[in-house]
Amino acid sequence: MFSALCLLLPLVSPFCCSALQMFPSSVLPQAYARFAGAPLKVHKITNPWRSPTGTLPALKTRGDGSMSQPSKIIIHLRKQKYNADYDLSAKEGADTMAFVSLLEEKLLPALIYTLWVDAKNYVDVTRRWYAENITFPLNFLLPNRMHNQQLERLRVVRGDPLLEPGEELEKELYQDALECMTLLSQRLGSHKFFFGDSPSSLDAYVFGHLAPLLKIKLPNAKLHHHLTSLNNLQQFCTNILVLYFPTDVREPPSRKMSVHPEGGDFDNEPHKRRNQILSALVAIGAMLGYAFLTGIISIQHVRPKGAIESSSMGEEEEEEEEGEEE
Repeated sequence: MFSALCLLLPLVSPFCCSALQMFPSSVLPQAYARFAGAPLKVHKITNPWRSPTGTLPALKTRGDGSMSQPSKIIIHLRKQKYNADYDLSAKEGADTMAFVSLLEEKLLPALIYTLWVDAKNYVDVTRRWYAENITFPLNFLLPNRMHNQQLERLRVVRGDPLLEPGEELEKELYQDALECMTLLSQRLGSHKFFFGDSPSSLDAYVFGHLAPLLKIKLPNAKLHHHLTSLNNLQQFCTNILVLYFPTDVREPPSRKMSVHPEGGDFDNEPHKRRNQILSALVAIGAMLGYAFLTGIISIQHVRPKGAIESSSMGEEEEEEEEGEEE
């Protein structure tokens, strides 16, 4: 059986309205595995250092090591005969590749921007969610680190290392995203899934990109509003949630929930001790830094006792000399 680590940093159900772990890299492998019937065991953890790859999502297998990239996870599942595209024709396979490229070129940059770069969305929702749901000290360190990583990722995708956020960039990204969603809606039509009655990898890719826009409540929700205006795409996401994630749909939203103990299958990781030490050092460093910044701890320069006595004697001698001169 395969064993999958948490597919981002969830402390709540992957499809609760405030779940920011609903990012393509998190949702896509889960959706594909469920479509293909792969026996994954999902573990939700809060510390990416506990992952065998050091990042999330990650797939841990019994004989083939560990991997993090969603595309590599899907390839591995296919090699193990869990293939959601088994019945596709050559043309449908070519269509899948074309639409996946379209998603990554047109919709993904806008999704990155709306969650991580848009100032109001990032401050009011994304950063706040991570700060409230991730354990100390990671809740202070990870949000800004991930913000910088996503901004750099956006620059790479756009091919502009000097790319800076602004109204012009936002307008361009959102326009591309709206056109992409409209094309997807036209391609889906009245069908339940993109290639008939059974979901394929294209359905997983589309769902992975649209589910965050549908479920996360953002102050600036231009993409959400356009998605909900496309009734067939909205129904497409709802059908997948009901059919393949019924437990997550029924679970009442909450800010926090109990998670699987961060042990069990992962206690035998070769770098467990190193990760524990690093976590402790980071925690101590973060606490000390916070204490210094807030004034809880301060450093005062104290003169040695001998120097104080010497100085006092010198002052007394000077006073005596002045008295004799008078």
